[in-house]
Amino acid sequence: MPHRSPDLARLALTVLQPGFEGTVPPRWLLRELADGLGGTVLFARNLTGAAQTAELVARLREENPAVVVAVDEEGGSVTRLQAATGSSWPGNRALGVVDDVERTKRVAGEIGRLLAAADITLDYAPVADVNANPANPVIGIRSFGPDPGLVSRQTTAWITGLQDAGVAACAKHFPGHGDTVTDSHHALPTVHASLRLLRERDLPPFAAAVKAGVRAVMCGHLLVPALDPDHPATLSRKIMTGLLREELGFDGMLVTDAIEMGAVAALHPPGEIAVRALAAGVDAICAGITSPDGETVRELRDAIVEAVHDGRLPEDRLAEAAARVLALARWYAENASVRKARETPNPGGEGEDREEDGDLGLEVARAAMRVVTADGHEARLSRPPLVVDIAPRLSRAVDPDTLTGVAGALAELLPGTVAYAVASEAAELPDLGDRERPLVLVAHDARRQAWVRNLLARAVRLRSDAIVVETGLPGEPTGAVYVTTNGISRASARAVAQWLTKGQ
Repeated sequence: MPHRSPDLARLALTVLQPGFEGTVPPRWLLRELADGLGGTVLFARNLTGAAQTAELVARLREENPAVVVAVDEEGGSVTRLQAATGSSWPGNRALGVVDDVERTKRVAGEIGRLLAAADITLDYAPVADVNANPANPVIGIRSFGPDPGLVSRQTTAWITGLQDAGVAACAKHFPGHGDTVTDSHHALPTVHASLRLLRERDLPPFAAAVKAGVRAVMCGHLLVPALDPDHPATLSRKIMTGLLREELGFDGMLVTDAIEMGAVAALHPPGEIAVRALAAGVDAICAGITSPDGETVRELRDAIVEAVHDGRLPEDRLAEAAARVLALARWYAENASVRKARETPNPGGEGEDREEDGDLGLEVARAAMRVVTADGHEARLSRPPLVVDIAPRLSRAVDPDTLTGVAGALAELLPGTVAYAVASEAAELPDLGDRERPLVLVAHDARRQAWVRNLLARAVRLRSDAIVVETGLPGEPTGAVYVTTNGISRASARAVAQWLTKGQ
């Protein structure tokens, strides 16, 4: 009979990374942390500003100094700490378009400084997926691009910059979410690529991440028949252990994407997903949505303990997983001096600190911006415009209130700017007949969203002088001026507004 630890419950708690509601830690969370809960994940719903974030994390660490505090801070459209204002730094697509590894390191380093100031352990970033399918509804601009060589070198640079700041990076979504047409938040995507194509296209960035010393990897809820026709990657020992551990040589912490996502939630109850993922080789279970009283966490803990007692999950596998979580926490503690040396955050390069970086976010956003101007048209705004933001709901990875920010950035430079949002296919365009007021049309992924494309075309037919700003993947140029930002961020919005009002 195998040896059974007297503290299986503590081991089970160590491998859990739940989210919670509210801007102060609930009592159940503090209680579980005191009992050994190994991690928690923060969302925009938990955060109201830098001081509050730091205070929140400090309270968590009072109960468990080694807690792995994680957050999705990719830059660009996926930001938690800057969700209210938009990210100070362009996201991966913009960095990939610029393709300057030194600037990518600096951007990731600045994000690291922001997280370190709040004492956050782990950033669920960078996205290392190769966006091979332009119709992808969830990756898109979150990827560095469609070329595996580009994505590999940018992933390496991003990891290096973040971890040099003393914050752990997490490459995602292994083995690659770029060639899908289904959002795993809703249903299980299938990657229909051959093994050869996977090895040539999807896997190199993750191999590069491992080589760069990435401290964590997040697996994607994906069915990849060429690797395992029977199980999603999250629950596949062939993929998690055979491919990632044994073939690619990764020995850091392997964490699931959120287990309440539709891709796996439709297959098994949460506790069963956790048990099967751990058995496959995963070390940490991310549960972004939990019950208000913490019952979800206790149910996950009990399911894991029961699986060990039943022999379905070897105790040494659970102990190994817990040890990897604690090893990541130890790495973070050992890098305290690195964070101390760089402790003053400098979002976007603003302020007096790190003067040598200037306004880094704006600098990169300008470099990533592309403009096509029709003959005879002036790409300059001298009067307050009407800005029509054709803004579809972005993927569920993005906070629901995230906007492109272009209207706000223009309003700062041209007071009197009027903003109008078109949020759905059923909505109508405003009156566009006032030609004394310039028209700016802002779209996101028009090439992928037929209704956005149709509304855009209708508006341009009515106003051939319209300036079109595309914040997603570039499509066919349209309008008198066609600007592509290659991403959504406060930095990108500022770059567009400055270019349109000053003409460069």
